Amino acid sequence: MYTLHYYPGNASLLPHMVLRETGAPFTLALVDRQANAHKSAAYLTLNPNGLIPVLEIAGETPMFETAAIAIALAERHPEAGLVPPVGDPLRGQFLKWMLHLSNTPQATYVSWFYPFQFADDEAAQAAVKAKAAVRLDGMFDRIAAQLGDGPWLLGDRFSAADLFLFMLIRWGRSMPRPPRTVPALGALAERVLARPAVQATLAAEGLQAPFV
Repeated sequence: MYTLHYYPGNASLLPHMVLRETGAPFTLALVDRQANAHKSAAYLTLNPNGLIPVLEIAGETPMFETAAIAIALAERHPEAGLVPPVGDPLRGQFLKWMLHLSNTPQATYVSWFYPFQFADDEAAQAAVKAKAAVRLDGMFDRIAAQLGDGPWLLGDRFSAADLFLFMLIRWGRSMPRPPRTVPALGALAERVLARPAVQATLAAEGLQAPFV
C-alpha cells in the first residue's frame, strides 16, 4: 500500500517511525544521496524539489513534505493513536506542534547542515552555522519550557509530534550544545527511544548509537 523513499537518518526518519507505529504494511525505497539520486530525473517526477522523503500510496499522487506525510499517515490509521481526532481538544495543539517543528527548528537546521547555501566563502559559512546553532538553542529551550514534565508534547498523550521532536533532537547531537543535554528534551528522547517501533526503525535504517 505504501512505499517510503528514504535515506538513513534523514527527514524520512519521521514517516518511517510513524509507519512502524501504525503497523501498516509498507516497503522502503532507498534514495542514494551519495549518488545524488534525489536529484535524478526519475526522483524529480515524485518530488520536484529533489528532497527526501516521498511517500507513494497506491492509486494516489505521491506525497512530499515530512510533516504532511506524518499527519496523513497518522490520520489514515487512527487506531495507532498518533493524532487526536477532529473535535478533540488536543487536536489544535497537535497541529500547532507539527507545524512549529517543521517551520522553525527543522527549517533552521538547513543553515546548520548546509551553510554553503547561504554564503560563498568559508568564513561567512562558519558564521551562518554558528548563528544557526544559537537560534536552535533558543528554539529548543522554548520547546523544553512548554514541554515541562510532559511526559509528551500533548501532556499524557503520545503522538506523532513526539516522534518529530525526537528526530530533531537526534539531528542536533553534534551541535555545541546538543538538545539532549536540556533535561526535559533528553528525557523525552529516552522515552521515545524505548518504543519498540522506534527501535525497529533505527535498526532497519542501520543507524548506530549514540542515537541522540
